[in-house]
Amino acid sequence: MMSMQSVVISGAGLWTPEEYVTNEELVDAYNGWVIAYNKTHAAEIEIGELEEKPLSSAEFIVKASGIKQRYTYCKDGILDIERMRPSIPERAPDELSHQAEMALHAAREAMRASGKMASEIDMVVVSCAYTQRAYPAIAIEVQAALGIEGFGFDMLVACSAATFALHRAYDAIAAGSAGCVLVINPELTTPQVNFRDRDGHFIFGDVATAMILERSETARAEHTYTVLGTKAVTQYSNNIRSDFGYLSYADDSDPFGDSKLFKQNGRKVFKEVCPMAAEHLTDQVNACGLEVGDVKRWWLHQANINMNELIARRLLGRDPDPEEAPIVLDKYANTASAGSVIAFNLYHEDLVSGDIGVLCSFGAGYSIGSLVLRKH
Repeated sequence: MMSMQSVVISGAGLWTPEEYVTNEELVDAYNGWVIAYNKTHAAEIEIGELEEKPLSSAEFIVKASGIKQRYTYCKDGILDIERMRPSIPERAPDELSHQAEMALHAAREAMRASGKMASEIDMVVVSCAYTQRAYPAIAIEVQAALGIEGFGFDMLVACSAATFALHRAYDAIAAGSAGCVLVINPELTTPQVNFRDRDGHFIFGDVATAMILERSETARAEHTYTVLGTKAVTQYSNNIRSDFGYLSYADDSDPFGDSKLFKQNGRKVFKEVCPMAAEHLTDQVNACGLEVGDVKRWWLHQANINMNELIARRLLGRDPDPEEAPIVLDKYANTASAGSVIAFNLYHEDLVSGDIGVLCSFGAGYSIGSLVLRKH
């Protein structure tokens, strides 16, 4: 979609948990579990009833993904080979929920950056890969905690949740149904990680990001970015999937079993999504009357360094300079939809008036969402 009136991103916020897990810690716990599993099931493995579980290494993780560590909302329990999942206690209904707490940290940072008060915001969107409950919406809980009037709702679009929500915010402002929108991505992903899976136990981390969008005439922040265009596309695929949900209550299988957790066919995802993303971005930049070479900064989805490097090479025809397509996944891992917004938070203030940047996500669905931005 091309911008018909001037809508800007006027503030961004990032909340990073204090706790983190290194590759070495993760591998030590995983390998400890593997050794115990293989010993316990040695007889079944011997006769072929079960497969022997493979060991992992920190070197394998870095080579496969570029990830060196990940931040966690709750580290407790993840490295316990008898548990292998975070230990997050349930809170009472009248207490602030875990995800709302994360969201508030990032929201307040975005509000501070934009100079906006709660009274000036009239729409709140919480958009992420998972929400901890079906209803009431986390967005409405955050809205109440901040004292914002108007309305709020939750969205789930996996790794494209942030960009798709920014699209909805832009549309609402362009249509006149909102004047200032707070978009928040509280990505609490580690509870859906199978820490007993060699190919997936290292992928995700927890974080929260936020952005403020508003009409250009009301913006007063130091750094503002005009939205020149938005574009979204989806194409159904089972290659990235999570089956945990309320129907598990009606299923006779284990509702918390490994089959209900995150899973993917990484090779197919790599092969299919990279060319889709590069073509999508090229087409959108051109639709805005620009060439790929006009783009100063690519804030790409942060899932896998090999994917990012390949997409950047397809776009640019060469290896990107580090500042052209900054990488944050080495420290943050894959934070679902928040990765590109983390990159924006950390690498945008150096741009000068007139510089062009592209914010993009891609992932499960398949889904790809992007925004072309110009520094004011």
